[in-house]
Amino acid sequence: MQQYDLLIIGSGLAGLTLALQVAPYKKVCLVSKRGINDSSSNWAQGGIAAVLTDDDSIEEHIQDTLIAGAGLCDAAVTRLVAERGRATVQWLIEQGVPFTREDDDSGYHLTQEGGHSHRRIIHAADATGHAVQKTLAEKVHNHPNIKLLENHIAVDLITARKVGIEGGKCLGAYVLDNANGHVITIGAQHTALATGGIGKVYLYTTNPDVSTGDGVAMAWRAGCRVANMEFIQFHPTCLYHPQAKSFLISEALRGEGGLLKLPDGTRFMPAHDQRGELAPRDVVARAIDFEMKKRGIDCVYLDISHKPADFILSHFPTIYRRCFELGIDITRQPIPVVPAAHYSCGGVMTDHIGRTDLPGLYAIGETACTGLHGANRLASNSLLECLVFGQAAAQDILSQAAKPGVKLPDWDESRVTDADEEIVITHNWNELRRFMWNYVGIVRTTKRLARAMNRINLLRDEVHEFYSNFRVSNNLIELRNLLQVAELIVKSAMERHESRGLHYCKDYPEMLEEAVPTVLEPSNYYSLLDRHHGQHP
Repeated sequence: MQQYDLLIIGSGLAGLTLALQVAPYKKVCLVSKRGINDSSSNWAQGGIAAVLTDDDSIEEHIQDTLIAGAGLCDAAVTRLVAERGRATVQWLIEQGVPFTREDDDSGYHLTQEGGHSHRRIIHAADATGHAVQKTLAEKVHNHPNIKLLENHIAVDLITARKVGIEGGKCLGAYVLDNANGHVITIGAQHTALATGGIGKVYLYTTNPDVSTGDGVAMAWRAGCRVANMEFIQFHPTCLYHPQAKSFLISEALRGEGGLLKLPDGTRFMPAHDQRGELAPRDVVARAIDFEMKKRGIDCVYLDISHKPADFILSHFPTIYRRCFELGIDITRQPIPVVPAAHYSCGGVMTDHIGRTDLPGLYAIGETACTGLHGANRLASNSLLECLVFGQAAAQDILSQAAKPGVKLPDWDESRVTDADEEIVITHNWNELRRFMWNYVGIVRTTKRLARAMNRINLLRDEVHEFYSNFRVSNNLIELRNLLQVAELIVKSAMERHESRGLHYCKDYPEMLEEAVPTVLEPSNYYSLLDRHHGQHP
């Protein structure tokens, strides 16, 4: 058994921020499913939204966020995040993040994205997430108080209830070392879920392969509430190419004048929304989905070739380079794009400092539902949320006195064997992602949701049996978590009898007057996946 003051599961911006804030004072263990840079944060292109100029204001940032959130944003949380924007960006600058400066070096270059009323997106060319992740990861690697466990995946949280210890508290986690297949026991005074999103539950996603909803599933099994899982943001513009896997075409490209066009070269966004290409993502994604289905086309086109080549090369070098590798010169040709699952606005319910329902357990970043995003996330508010809540959780953890560690039972696999064949996992994974895309995508119906839930129920029994009888593997853990997340998404969608923000249902096309979050409580709704099985202590 290993013992730490703080166990962080996930190595994206939220996890790295929390680790670096706490490590000067406490012993930290950071668990990364693959390498430290395998996260959605590392893939983020656009930037970080913050009020950094005199012609902008906190009130306008708040208002833009509330409008995008379609009435479901928590006003107090929205204000807290907007007010801390400048300070968090300054912290990143102090860490050495190389944000793009104006040509005359008069300050930092700010861009504008859909839904924002001002240029307030600070960025590092078109690879902001990579620049931030690389800078912070280097500091984590070199910090003597941070133990980094790469190529490790959390199996489940350890709670007092599950191991027969008095008091409802999170005590750490069981973690699989993918290198040798052994499950280790990690005890911690505090545990933080920073596992990112759920994009891999869908067939098409902009997310990396690690985005399998692990934090949401583990927290649910541990007794935490989840909220607003029906609000899945589909990014309007993912590169459509047989050789391009999950490559995002940044919102900033439209912010700098990129136009969406049909195959014949005509624009279509003005017919859907007066804001055109700068409408919020849900509006743009539905418009593209509508045009593709109406015309029977495989994709639409995003064209910025009318801008000077030097401008395109300096602002979008990563996008230019990737497209050029695939035979597309974006200085002269439009980019074929389709919508893809991008971001989950819902997640584990937390308060304004990242605390969940379970004492000792925090959730930060995309794993959490803080109330900031409501029914639709405003572009570039996500990295800001990671920073603000990573710092808030750190302050809360540092304010608490240390307590004696608890001896925890080892992982018990005495009643299981090695899997006889892995095809069950592969087949179920593919089936899950395909029916979630077809039935629980951009446009939903009651019948489609019911079909999805029926499929989930069938797969759940198969996966539970597999999990009960065979040793855990990375793929099995991910499939189990994805199935749990799919169930939560579908149940949340079935409970919302309206269309709001990212949730659009043909059977309930109108938006109700009162905006009410969808909150699921484990005490009232136990999944069959939480039944006792052969490996749990």
